Amino acid sequence: MEPLAYLALGAVPGLLIVLGFLVLHLITPTVKRRKQDYLLDRTAYNPDGVEDVKFGKLYKESKDGLQSTNADIYVSIIVPAMNEEERLPIMIEEAVAYLDTRQTEAQFTWEIIVVDDGSKDNTADVAFSYSKKLNNPNGEIRVLKLPQNVGKGGAVRFGVSVSRGQMILFADADGATKFSEFEKLENELFKLCSDGEYFEYNYPAIAIGSRAHLEAEAIAERSIFRTILSKGFQFLVYFFGVKGIKDTQCGFKLFSRAAAAKLFPLLHIERWAFDVELLYLAEREGFDMVEVAVNWHEVDGSKITPVLSWIQMGRDILLMWFRYTFGLWTGPYYVVKV
Repeated sequence: MEPLAYLALGAVPGLLIVLGFLVLHLITPTVKRRKQDYLLDRTAYNPDGVEDVKFGKLYKESKDGLQSTNADIYVSIIVPAMNEEERLPIMIEEAVAYLDTRQTEAQFTWEIIVVDDGSKDNTADVAFSYSKKLNNPNGEIRVLKLPQNVGKGGAVRFGVSVSRGQMILFADADGATKFSEFEKLENELFKLCSDGEYFEYNYPAIAIGSRAHLEAEAIAERSIFRTILSKGFQFLVYFFGVKGIKDTQCGFKLFSRAAAAKLFPLLHIERWAFDVELLYLAEREGFDMVEVAVNWHEVDGSKITPVLSWIQMGRDILLMWFRYTFGLWTGPYYVVKV
């Protein structure tokens, strides 16, 4: 057989793989957003129907796109929640208990924004009840109720867009990460964004809660099948996505205001794999990031379906790599300034 024939034969598998990616790209929809979506006025949920409390905004309109607004408070805490009426109270109570310990710090002002992601239960009402119980002049709890489910990544994105904090934390509603671990992330983010005295929230950086130090224990407790799935997912993340972070999926991440403002308008993935895209983009942009070991424990009631969710996440990561590599995903048509 001629050398050219060997070359042509060897190229066939590669072409088939590219064709497969292209077909998957065409049949998998992607979310398209307008600049105006980030400028809408949004009001806090009230079960009485009187929704007259306006949220803040992360962005304001500029001549050629979006400009991040100044921070009004120290930290915004975003809690995405879908059908979490049972687990949410434990998380909120633990968070508020910690936040109360810092009440004497005048600069430590905060807000918890519970984003109800199209829940079918009483998640929004449960969260709202805590806003009435709160007795801390430095903080407030508000509920952003979405009319339909958009996925965890979409819910976090909505919450971030109405945040007022210098720092923006997103924390899972199950309370799997002990909330006082915030202080570890806060200290590490301060190191990245500080001149030694002041926190520079216009500097893009991320502190990432991590369970990587618990991996050996987790493997011992998992079935062989789940361990194989987990290792396969980690391989996909490393090979096609994020190189510098061992645990991309821990639901406890702290962003400077600038990092959140720059990254979330670029986000395409709305469901479980959105963390991977955020950190992939942060690596591409050269943002400072630090992984911080946190106290984490398994909580019953996970919304992840073990096999189906892993397949969906794997598909999203492969498509993310393909779309960015071949220029099918680019930045928004508008400029985002911080």
